[in-house]
Amino acid sequence: MNKLWVRLSITFTLMVMVAVLIVVTAGYLLNRVEADHDRLEQRFFTQPNGLVPNLARYYQQNQSWQGVGPLLAGAQTVYFRPDAFVLADAQRRVVHYIKPEMVGQPVDRLNPRLVIPIRVNGQTVGYFGATPLPADFPKERRPSPFVSLLVNSLLTVAAVGGVSGVIFGVLISRSLTAPLNSLAQAARDIGARRLYRRVEEKGTDEIIAVARAFNEMAAQLEQAEQLRRNLLADVAHELRTPLSVLQGNLRAILDEVYPLEQAEIARLYEHTRLLSRLVNDLHELAQAEARQLPLDIQPTDINRLVAATVETFHPSAEAKGVRLEMLLAEPAPTAAVDAGRIRQVLQNLLANALRHTPEGGVIRVRVAAEASAVRVSIADTGDGIAPEHLPHIFDRFYRTDPARTRDRGGAGVGLAIARASVEAHGGQIAADSAGPGRGSEFTVQLPRTTSGR
Repeated sequence: MNKLWVRLSITFTLMVMVAVLIVVTAGYLLNRVEADHDRLEQRFFTQPNGLVPNLARYYQQNQSWQGVGPLLAGAQTVYFRPDAFVLADAQRRVVHYIKPEMVGQPVDRLNPRLVIPIRVNGQTVGYFGATPLPADFPKERRPSPFVSLLVNSLLTVAAVGGVSGVIFGVLISRSLTAPLNSLAQAARDIGARRLYRRVEEKGTDEIIAVARAFNEMAAQLEQAEQLRRNLLADVAHELRTPLSVLQGNLRAILDEVYPLEQAEIARLYEHTRLLSRLVNDLHELAQAEARQLPLDIQPTDINRLVAATVETFHPSAEAKGVRLEMLLAEPAPTAAVDAGRIRQVLQNLLANALRHTPEGGVIRVRVAAEASAVRVSIADTGDGIAPEHLPHIFDRFYRTDPARTRDRGGAGVGLAIARASVEAHGGQIAADSAGPGRGSEFTVQLPRTTSGR
């Protein structure tokens, strides 16, 4: 009973019943009006445009009642009572009646319910009356009074309309709720982990909006599930190698294949540091992708933050023979950021640039202030990036050089963490390169504030 289509059907039925009640009430009132017209009937016939004045004018024009039948027959069709009209001459003999054999007979033999004299120039020229229809008069020849016909028509329309309305209401209710039933089934499928399930977007605008929102939700859930599976697969793959190395080396030491020396212990310790760094990176990446990365947002001088970060790389750049150049914006722009997170992003980008820039190369760091954002770009003259790698450069565990080891290039999640951190600030990060051997440029764009200005 709590189903929506049942409630809609009941609502439609009640509306139809109200409409039928109104029609029936109208018919009842019309019948009451007909009953109350007994005392007004004579006034109805004798009013200026009534039937009796028209009959008087007819007689005045024709000086007889010959041919008066069509006039009376026309008036009979719109009369509101099931009576027969009778017309008598001045001598009260019938000149027109629904039964021709009564013509010439005294009008009193018909027991007229109403007799109204017809006067022309003060003289009585005839009598108009109304009598009940004879009991033996054929039903098919009986006149159809207007009010009775109207009442019967109203009742017929009410009956047919009521039945049709109920049927139509049930069909409409089922058609309206069918998409909701489909949506409910799809929701159960989603709950059963069948995340590929979608619903057809059809029906009213509201139903289409709900279906579209459901499909978008299902697509996001499917994407999140795919990301979860990929993460589990990536983690398993990335942990397998260092764990295998540790297990193999420890097994060799236990079997006395390798002596337990300081150098071997240091090598095993380095593998544990790699595992620890990988776990920390994965935890930070998971927080960032779930939009749960803790941020300490403060108005920050971007010039000062970039200069301090670049300064820490000068020794490494000098040792490798790479020149570091820096161009800051004037005046110093301010952005609402977590300085520690953005410093980590810049360190990651500078470390990548330094790793891929050969001796004699140049790394240029530039800060530019725009109307609503601060842009930090790091360009190098190093290895560059092939066009087919650019769309995936920020994917986790993605390496442009598959032969590059974890010892040289890290776990492959640094750029993924950088993107997640920047996006957590409401910013954007992008990579561009003219191709292999032609260097690359990474650009970080952050929303600008005026809090510290």
